[in-house]
Amino acid sequence: MWELIRQNQRKSLVLFIMMGLCLILLGYLVGAAFLPPDGGYIGIFLAFVIWGILSLVSYFNGDSIALSVSGAREVTRDVHPQLFNVVEEMKIAASLPAMPKIYIIDSPAPNAFATGRNPEKCAVAVTAGLLSRLTRDELQGVIAHEMSHIRNRDILFMTFAGIMLGSIVLISQIFLRGAMFGGGRSSRYRSKDSGGGQAQLIMLVVAIVVAILAPILAQLLYFAISRKREYLADASGARLTRYPEGLASALEKISQSTEDMPQVNKATAPMYIANPLKAKGKKLSDLTSTHPPISERIRILRTMSHGASLINYQEAYNRIKGREMAVIPPSGLKDTEAVPIRDGLREAVSTGRKQQRDVGDLMRAVNKYLFVSCVCGLRIKIPPDFKKKTFPCPRCSRDIQVPVAELAAVGAIADSLGKQGKASQQDMFAPEMTYHRTTTGWESFKCSCGHPIQISPAFNTSEITCSNCNRKIKIES
Repeated sequence: MWELIRQNQRKSLVLFIMMGLCLILLGYLVGAAFLPPDGGYIGIFLAFVIWGILSLVSYFNGDSIALSVSGAREVTRDVHPQLFNVVEEMKIAASLPAMPKIYIIDSPAPNAFATGRNPEKCAVAVTAGLLSRLTRDELQGVIAHEMSHIRNRDILFMTFAGIMLGSIVLISQIFLRGAMFGGGRSSRYRSKDSGGGQAQLIMLVVAIVVAILAPILAQLLYFAISRKREYLADASGARLTRYPEGLASALEKISQSTEDMPQVNKATAPMYIANPLKAKGKKLSDLTSTHPPISERIRILRTMSHGASLINYQEAYNRIKGREMAVIPPSGLKDTEAVPIRDGLREAVSTGRKQQRDVGDLMRAVNKYLFVSCVCGLRIKIPPDFKKKTFPCPRCSRDIQVPVAELAAVGAIADSLGKQGKASQQDMFAPEMTYHRTTTGWESFKCSCGHPIQISPAFNTSEITCSNCNRKIKIES
């Protein structure tokens, strides 16, 4: 597998170098046009300075920037236990050294992406729409695909390629705007020395042409890198789950979505498992698409009827394409170990209004809303900034006590014990705690330390750990 990763990186490196040549050529021509006769070398230097600065920022903060731009929020296990279980399973299957952080994006459109500079520091983000629509097998397929990106070292490579593309676009835009609005400088090209003036004018025209074409060419190369890596991530994801139909079915549901993701732009679109910019049904050509055609990806996965190995994926790929084309590096095809396809799980998925309600409840939980059930059966969502200790039920008018009404007082006590550490705080309370569930829906209660805890409908384990004091709390139905 490591040789497979290296070969995949070498092939993408060729495209990456071609993008670098675009950056060098653009920097040279812009510098030569603005600062003749030796400005070309200054332009190359400044181009790489811009790329270097942006790359450093991206390397150390790229994951947090991507998550922030996408509106993703980090969640704990109690918000969606099934998601955490699936990520843990795929982390083990992919042999990752660390558990990725898990984020949820407040969007009804089903999609997901992974980010991070290495397998030790990475994160997986999924939308609320994805969690509400997919079965466990489908969710596992999506997570396996993203884990494959992490294991194959795709994320950092695509980050640097994206930064290079951004540098080319930035330099191009600065130059074109300067050439457009810097009319006063044009007199410099009207020198009495007609030979020198004509040479500079030709250089300016060539620089303008390259400034227009370089971003287009760099973008095509960037998209080509992205598409190449999507195929390998699909193949690796199918191998990790041993169930290609799970990923195929997930991609099918994602492709059927019509919801927009306004927080996504052209720079972040290649990060997602499916192109989020195609929500309105516009069909992009193969060259200008950030991903391979999703219908083709689905057909390839569903053609893998004899096994889930990389060889099986290559055979399915050739069958769909109608000719032999290497999508899996030769080292990957040397692994002849059979990977039998497992049986899928039978599981119902919510649809219609319930699906919309599930999305809303999930995002309220992510945004720290509390869920309280009245004895009349009404479930009430309480915003995090609610200050009252009680409130009347909208249906039966009973007074309902807010579970975190005493949180402020308990918080003051916790602050006074802060220097003693969390272990000291835990010693102040009972050594263990038990909570009895009253419904199968969302429930909220307080830990002994005062920290609010929420249990989702998907919670199915016997205990939960308080994220504030690390206390183990038994959950009984």
